[in-house]
Amino acid sequence: MKKLSKELIGASSIPILLSILSEEPSYGYEIVQRVKEVSDGVIEYGDGTLYPVLHKLEKKGLIESYWEVAENGRKRKYYKISSKGKQTLTSEKENWIIMNNIIAKLWNVNPRLT
Repeated sequence: MKKLSKELIGASSIPILLSILSEEPSYGYEIVQRVKEVSDGVIEYGDGTLYPVLHKLEKKGLIESYWEVAENGRKRKYYKISSKGKQTLTSEKENWIIMNNIIAKLWNVNPRLT
């Protein structure tokens, strides 16, 4: 399986996490599983990767967190995208599409996203 560079994973973490949280509020383990699912296992966040980014997003006001008790009685910290986060996600999408198109032109590949 192809491994991506830490730099590329780091650069893509914000748009990936905001995209996931724009679908629905989620807690850490669910987020990790969703990233693994959408990346076909290429990206696997560990706690040391995920939580610092979530805390950074929360500090910037892009996401909000709240505690909820699960059916098994355990407390889980959920994260949800904020209105500022939705605006940032729109901007991130535009930026990544532009970058994808530039690289696709340079490499002479179809610039359309699949």
